[in-house]
Amino acid sequence: MLHILLHFLAPAIVATTFFRSQWKHAYLLMLATLAVDLDHLLANPVYDPSRCSIGFHPLHQPVFIALYLALCLFPKTRIIGIGLILHMALDSIDCQITNRLWFTN
Repeated sequence: MLHILLHFLAPAIVATTFFRSQWKHAYLLMLATLAVDLDHLLANPVYDPSRCSIGFHPLHQPVFIALYLALCLFPKTRIIGIGLILHMALDSIDCQITNRLWFTN
């Protein structure tokens, strides 16, 4: 439950800290990046509390994480990139806490 709360709280902190003049826009864009979790619908079972998302789900693969990092480099996609990287970091931390892994091999 804390993990899900952090997916809403962390973007709010980032948006209000680094994008003060447009914090609402930044926050909503970062919340929109939660759509990356739609790839969980491809798994069977859809939800497994002991499963690590990083390296398991299609949009949580290292190659995509590198793409999300690249999005951070360009002003027009920076907020989306930050939202996606923040999401992956939170998922990775959850993997470490839950399974003592940073990603699924």
